[in-house]
Amino acid sequence: MSEARRLLRQGLWENNSSLVQLLGLCPLLAVSNTVTNALGLGLATTLVMTCTNGAVSALRRFVPAEIRIPIYVMIIASVVSTVQMLINAYAYGLYQSLGIFIPLIVTNCIVMGRAEAYASQNPVALSALDGLAMGLGSTGALVVLGGIRELLGNGTLFDGADRLLGPWAKALRIDILHLQTPFLIAMLPPGAFIGLGFMLAGKHVIDHRLKARQRQAAVRQTTEQEQEQAGS
Repeated sequence: MSEARRLLRQGLWENNSSLVQLLGLCPLLAVSNTVTNALGLGLATTLVMTCTNGAVSALRRFVPAEIRIPIYVMIIASVVSTVQMLINAYAYGLYQSLGIFIPLIVTNCIVMGRAEAYASQNPVALSALDGLAMGLGSTGALVVLGGIRELLGNGTLFDGADRLLGPWAKALRIDILHLQTPFLIAMLPPGAFIGLGFMLAGKHVIDHRLKARQRQAAVRQTTEQEQEQAGS
């Protein structure tokens, strides 16, 4: 359980692939113009990473070290092709919106990096959990950035959610800002870079405050122990 908690903590926050490792920035910056696109690609990447890590871990004893990278690429490509066909069949609008970025998951360095760094050396269950945690961490960063850009650019959230979840999801669209003139730069690539910069700065501030609280708690605990020893 301690290893599972560590993997979840690392993937979701401490070693977030998008905000700490800065991997896979191409889809992060290109597709995150709406929450729907960001969520769709993030979930697809999470599914690919979970399945890929599990498959690589299960086959790690049978893969020659000299050709492991080509074999990993074949595994990733097979999983991505399956996910692409599923999106094409059940979320065709999202499939059209994401376009080339679905098959490009094959070349996403997050997927290959976790397969090589963790799945090739650890059991199946923990490897799948590592892929799930890293994928959800990346999805969270995608969704937050997509929400910021969509809100500033269109004044909405979850616009086009029906492309991902079906006709019923049209009710999820929220009109928050009624903009006379859209903030166009937020929807363009420069807006993605600026938004990501603010997210990185925000994470740095949060981490700094958490460490300060931990230090204060440690000092308080040490002081209490010293007082107890002095009283005894």
